[in-house]
Amino acid sequence: RSPSRGLGMCIRDRLSFGTMAGLDRIDLELLAALSDDPRVTIVALAENLGLSRNTIQARMARLEQTGIFQSYERSFSTDVLGFPLQAFVSIGVRQTELPRIINELARIPEVVQAHGLSGSIDLLARVACRDARHLFDTDARILSIEGVERTETSLAMGEVIPFRVAGLIGLARRES
Repeated sequence: RSPSRGLGMCIRDRLSFGTMAGLDRIDLELLAALSDDPRVTIVALAENLGLSRNTIQARMARLEQTGIFQSYERSFSTDVLGFPLQAFVSIGVRQTELPRIINELARIPEVVQAHGLSGSIDLLARVACRDARHLFDTDARILSIEGVERTETSLAMGEVIPFRVAGLIGLARRES
C-alpha cells in the first residue's frame, strides 16, 4: 500500500489498472522469483535469472511504476500484538457517502483491511480485536459511522489459504 494513498488504491483505480499485456517472460520470471523469496536481493536475482544487476534494477523500477507491487510492508501476526480475534464485518452503506465512509473506516485501528464489493454488501472489513467485547465495541463504532446502514459480523475461525500469487504467475508464464 502506498503511504500517500491512505487505504490503498480505490476501486476505480484497481478496475482500470489494466492487464498483464505489458509483462514479458523476464518480468514474469522476476515476479516468480520475488514470490518465492520476497527478501531476495537484487544481486541474487541477477545471478539466478542470468541478468545484470542494472537490468534487474531497471525492471524493478518499471514494475514498481506500473503499480504491480502492492506493498513493501511486512505482514505481522495480530495475535502476537495482542489482537487474536479476527472477524469479517460486512457493511451496507448509502452509496453517495462511500468515499467519506471509507475514510472514517480507515481511522479505526482495528480495521486492518477493507474491500469494496459488488452485490448486496458494499464493503467487507477485516478487523482484529482483543476479545468478544472489543469486537462488539469495534462493530458498534463501524455502525455509528454516518451513512453505514447495517453490519453483519462473522468470526474468522482460521486462515485456510493465505494470500498467494505464485499460481497466477505460473499461469501467466504458461499463457505468455
